[in-house]
Amino acid sequence: MKNTLNLAGKYCAYLRKSRADRDAELRGEEETLKRHHRILAEFAEKNHISITKYYNEVVSGDTIDARPIVQELLADVEAGNWDGVLVVEVERLARGNTKDQGIVSDAFKYSNTKIITPGKIYDPNDEFDEEYFEFGLFMSRREYKTINRRLQRGRIASVKEGKYIGSTAPYGYHKVKIPHNKGYTLEIVPEQADVVRQIFDWYCHGKLQPDGTRQHLGTDMIAARLDSMGIKPSGGASWSKATIADMLRNKTYAGYVFFGKQKDVKTSVNGKIITLRKNNPDYLCVKGIHDAIIDESTFELAATLRRTYRKNTVPSSQVLQNPLSGIVYCKKCGHMMTRLAPNSRNKYSALKCPNRYCNNVSSPIFLVEQQILLFLKNWLDTYELNKAASATDIPVSREIDNKQAAISRIESEIKGLKAQLNKTYDLLEQGIYTVEIFQQRSNLLNQNILQLSESLLLAKDELDRLENLQMEKELYAPKVQFLLQNYHTNGVASNNQILKEVIEKVYYQKDTPNRRGRLNNASFTLEIYPRVPK
Repeated sequence: MKNTLNLAGKYCAYLRKSRADRDAELRGEEETLKRHHRILAEFAEKNHISITKYYNEVVSGDTIDARPIVQELLADVEAGNWDGVLVVEVERLARGNTKDQGIVSDAFKYSNTKIITPGKIYDPNDEFDEEYFEFGLFMSRREYKTINRRLQRGRIASVKEGKYIGSTAPYGYHKVKIPHNKGYTLEIVPEQADVVRQIFDWYCHGKLQPDGTRQHLGTDMIAARLDSMGIKPSGGASWSKATIADMLRNKTYAGYVFFGKQKDVKTSVNGKIITLRKNNPDYLCVKGIHDAIIDESTFELAATLRRTYRKNTVPSSQVLQNPLSGIVYCKKCGHMMTRLAPNSRNKYSALKCPNRYCNNVSSPIFLVEQQILLFLKNWLDTYELNKAASATDIPVSREIDNKQAAISRIESEIKGLKAQLNKTYDLLEQGIYTVEIFQQRSNLLNQNILQLSESLLLAKDELDRLENLQMEKELYAPKVQFLLQNYHTNGVASNNQILKEVIEKVYYQKDTPNRRGRLNNASFTLEIYPRVPK
């Protein structure tokens, strides 16, 4: 070796796995950090070096900012805590941009800390070692970019061939190796695929009602309905509206594969490189070799409905400031009330009618909020009193029991008629029934079975409706209670969302302005229509 070691010094080791290491581990190779620990420990023992601390980096980031352990190491190096740092190769310290490489180089140079690898010892105050170290980092960066470009080209080529490159398969599919070929594709899981189709059907066409109409089910209601049916999502105990929304947006279900749907955009903020993930409108999307679960027309219909039912009326670049947005309407002209920001005359946000020809007088938003919350509190108190005073079996529950009993009765009658129908075949074979009598009896029995089957379908639909109603009623009061308990700690957007879930609409009217000094006087009237399930 070129350099000699100060055996009395203090030494540590830095371990980090790269993306290539993770890929190797997936192929069954030894865990990287464990292998590197063994290599450095054997090297240190052979050279009589005592390693007193190991810095284990378990994340792989392009920059120092994304690697907290190397930040800790460099801080200790700059503080002069170490005489040398052992690494498997110098590239493990910095494979980032020129700025990062300079930070690493300066930290070791000005603290006079050696970098020790099994192949070479780098003394940062030796001119030749310094150049060799910097050249090694430069070549490492070029190698990293080359490998990354090659990897991206391979992924793009796989997608263009219709292969699936995601790490895990979406619900409804298994990820399978393509026989006699490189890459993976998706294979349908029949029972999960049925759930996916049902989700799209509920969202696109609604749930069939007893009167023949269909009720649209949003993502929240779909998630609750799946939970009530005992259906479990992949890797979770219950469904969420976010999961349902992601499924409705996932074009994999329509038979497509894609790459680059989101792209990393780097920007400098206060001298630090920040990476933001943004949607990429020009992402690669091609027809996959896997079978679709949903046809394209259904997927496009779901996309159209998502835009139609989108509740957020605030551009994504702005922050919602009106907790009553989309809830309060002018009683006089019907326009949706809007927020008037504080100005030189008014030090508070006000609720006003945007119609310039309407004489409805504005009020502070906080006063309208107070009255709405008071209404909800009174409703909740009344609900709790009625619930405590009533029998444990609420009317909806009794209706459900009655409907379940009716379904059992109908099913029993159908079973009996089918037994009679089978008996007519026996009587025909035994010669007791003539063909004419058999036809008369079988036709009558089949007609009765058909009528009862139709009644059974209607009864089951009505049972579904009652169960949904019961579920919605059971969820309504807890939502109101949660809102009241957390209103002043929740954010504006969160309060607005929950208010929309518990209140259908509020009509506001005020005829005369408050007199000076009577700002807190709620001299307006509200007509509040709660979204209580009926």
